[in-house]
Amino acid sequence: MWPLYHLLNKFIKTEEEEVGGSDGDHLSLVGDSMFGRSLSTRKSHGAMLPRSHFVEVPHISQLCIWDCGLACVLMVLRTLGINHCDIITLGNLCHTTSIWTVDLAYLLQKFSVSFSFFTVTLGANPDFSVETFYKEQLPNDLVRVDGLFQKALEAGISIQCRSISGEEISLLLLSGKYIAIALVDQYKLCRSWLEDVCVSGFYGRSSGYSGHYVVICGYDADKDQFEIRDPARSRNCERVSLKCLQEARKSFGTDEDLLLVIYWFTLFCIASNASLQLENYNSGVFFACHILVSL
Repeated sequence: MWPLYHLLNKFIKTEEEEVGGSDGDHLSLVGDSMFGRSLSTRKSHGAMLPRSHFVEVPHISQLCIWDCGLACVLMVLRTLGINHCDIITLGNLCHTTSIWTVDLAYLLQKFSVSFSFFTVTLGANPDFSVETFYKEQLPNDLVRVDGLFQKALEAGISIQCRSISGEEISLLLLSGKYIAIALVDQYKLCRSWLEDVCVSGFYGRSSGYSGHYVVICGYDADKDQFEIRDPARSRNCERVSLKCLQEARKSFGTDEDLLLVIYWFTLFCIASNASLQLENYNSGVFFACHILVSL
């Protein structure tokens, strides 16, 4: 899998030329420092990107308290037209009910999804042991999770050890080429939906950290809101402010984990592969017919 920086430079170069060059002050999704464009820069070059963009992601509910990440991966797969698996199949592929973001990365890689994994910590953070959410499983997960990180490069998984801001995420979503799976503090995300009832089976009433995965699939610049798919809620579509999402994403316990899915490129690869298979099939049929005629 190509590093995200090189991938974006390769495929966005043409777009930059079409809108008038690529000088240092020109807004693009890739610069000398990856995604290093502020929200004020985006506003001053607003004509380059739409004011809003949303990807149609089918909502899928989680089945258990631990499989929200699997539901998010399944939503991504459905968006890409990959329909031959379900959440139980994904669970069997993980071989554990203690799901970390790196587990989800391996699932996406298994289905040939193009993505990059952003995190501020490479491996399992032992400091999380103070959180009730992690206390029971963390001792058992440390070795397993660290091993997955160590083997990630060999497996073709791109990991960027850095923070990615809400403003950067909004730029990527407005480009129309990306969706994301984010690890958030469920309590802080739920708290933002005032006068709304949380799903009692999945949302606890404790104010402590509670890890949860959601899909981020759109952004409205005028309202400064992200559109998300929450597998723990019954509503198909939710909106959350940039400020709220930032608070939930940057909570202690998340490591700011984000799986940025390059869904447009994955769709291109899937379509190209299907076209190649059809071409091979047609060639085979032609060859078989030619043999029959010769006989």
